[in-house]
Amino acid sequence: MASWLHIPTDSDFSLQNLPYGIFSTQNQPDHHIGIAIGDYVLDLNILAQENVFDDLGFDASTLEKSTLNVYASLGRSVHRLVRNRVQEILEKDTDLGALLKDNQDRRSRCLIKQGDIQLHLPFQIGDYTDFFCGLHHALNGAEIVKPGSSVEQLCPCFYNLPVAYHGRASSVVVSGTPFRRPRGQFPVDGKVHSGPTRRLDFEVEFAAFIANGNDLGTSISVDQAEDHIFGFVLLNDWSARDIQMYEAPIMGPFGGKNFCTTISPWVVTPEALNSHKTATMLAKRELPEYLREVKDSAFNLCIQVDLDCNSGSYTVAKCNTNHVIFSFSQMIAHHTRVGCPLRTGDLLGTGTLSGATDEELGCLLEITKGGKKPREWTSESGKLERLWLEDGDTIEFTARASDGIGFGSCSGKILPAI
Repeated sequence: MASWLHIPTDSDFSLQNLPYGIFSTQNQPDHHIGIAIGDYVLDLNILAQENVFDDLGFDASTLEKSTLNVYASLGRSVHRLVRNRVQEILEKDTDLGALLKDNQDRRSRCLIKQGDIQLHLPFQIGDYTDFFCGLHHALNGAEIVKPGSSVEQLCPCFYNLPVAYHGRASSVVVSGTPFRRPRGQFPVDGKVHSGPTRRLDFEVEFAAFIANGNDLGTSISVDQAEDHIFGFVLLNDWSARDIQMYEAPIMGPFGGKNFCTTISPWVVTPEALNSHKTATMLAKRELPEYLREVKDSAFNLCIQVDLDCNSGSYTVAKCNTNHVIFSFSQMIAHHTRVGCPLRTGDLLGTGTLSGATDEELGCLLEITKGGKKPREWTSESGKLERLWLEDGDTIEFTARASDGIGFGSCSGKILPAI
């Protein structure tokens, strides 16, 4: 699918992609809804004000808001109409040249270089649920936490339902936001110590934003759940392992997780990822009826992890979004099974997406065997050894498919504890 606008061959943002984000500029500090296309952002706020979408039969003023929440709540049918209109406007042989291509004044105002913008959180996030659906992460984690134990011994329901904990929405930040090394309690040499974590880690995850939810006391069926998803982002579930292990045995994660969660800024729609669907792992196992799917609804996308520090840049892992035993549709069906209401802008994470090989491990907990075996990486910059993350380290996730479907960067830099 070609465009009249130049799109570099290595761009995350092809005409097939068209992800949504929230941006501002130095001259326009108000937050606008935009779509990434090549090296540019298309300002949907201005297009809506100038009546470009008026014939589509929806409230186009929702595209003039400062977050995606109101627009997302209109539902997938509206999102498809807007996506199709934007593709028609940008395609090489467009019949709608008067709307943008041949309108120099509008082009100058609506197409902004990505280098000139500041990106923000795409949604006002009300709730954040992080699942534990990665098969290899669970297998490796069980061996690290209690050697010789099976996943079922530590988590008897792991294969039967999508296990999760309730994260902290207030500490979800957009890519590029630095954060302080967290403080907490953890044992050192048999005594409880209070201070900065000594075991700071990353976790490679994929996440979905909810478009429209359900009422209290109702549920969403697994067959309808996909229609409740607005789009997807990369997610780094930063983790303080010493704090987490000390506090979590009874009630689950708290301070070891809630200090920061980073997401990529561009929300990729389900339509853009249709050709990347695949089955979940162990898909043929017996499940309760409300979790049984008749179609593939996981995704096959490689996520690369790079660590940048003073000595250079190093690729530390290559994971895949298909390393899950439950899909987002199954997560939604189970989340709402008890009558829990999901709401527009809620964020759902997969859990760590480790694979079967050492190169596919999605966190340092697994890479270093619980902090017992340092890992060394080599790049043009030289060699780097790590047990855990250090102050000044930047972790970046990227993912881009061959058809120009990408998410931009999901990165965060660690600052010293206060």
